[in-house]
Amino acid sequence: MIQGIIFDKDGTLFDFNATWGAWSAGMIAHEAGGDAALTAKLADVLGYDLENKIFHPGSLVIASTAGELADLILTVVPGDRAALLERMNTKAAGVGQVSAADLPPLMARLRKMGLTLGIATNDSEAPARQHLERAGILDAFAFVAGYDSGFGGKPAPGQLQGFCEATGLTPDHCVMVGDSLHDLRAGQAAGMRTVGVLTGPAPAEELAPLADVVLPSIAELPAWIAVIND
Repeated sequence: MIQGIIFDKDGTLFDFNATWGAWSAGMIAHEAGGDAALTAKLADVLGYDLENKIFHPGSLVIASTAGELADLILTVVPGDRAALLERMNTKAAGVGQVSAADLPPLMARLRKMGLTLGIATNDSEAPARQHLERAGILDAFAFVAGYDSGFGGKPAPGQLQGFCEATGLTPDHCVMVGDSLHDLRAGQAAGMRTVGVLTGPAPAEELAPLADVVLPSIAELPAWIAVIND
């Protein structure tokens, strides 16, 4: 019986490349100071296709924490880490998220099914909350954790364990839903079922070995859960 769902954010609630693809071109160019060679080098380190404005499936950006991404950027463009993180968080908070499904009615439907919902993201908590608020779904979640919320980041299971502690649910009654191997490994480490979705760069064949099921998007979750809970 599934009683709780903990979602990844980017690539799961929001389409990854549709949200971050075009925006990242400007961010990379800005951090490179407009230098074309440095821009190309930074894009390469981040696994970003400058021509098509998308991230490659193997990009470290897909599942890394903001702190880890800052460290990657600093290998190419040295600078102050705290200042870089502040710029990243400030700019990320204003990004227009492209939803992977019609989120308000979907979250309402899941809650009407008696499910408790949470968020576990490797983004920082503050911009994550702003993204959820802007999408009109922040109030649907009983738990929201970023990598900086005191639980660590994925693929470690700390955020998922925090969700269980906060809600009183046990891992065997919960499911982790995400678009990356980090998400699915965190779910397995926490003792949860795992659901992969294809609204991030990872293909189905990459996610399938670690997932109980791979769905096109979170829009298919209610039907899958209904079968499990029948």
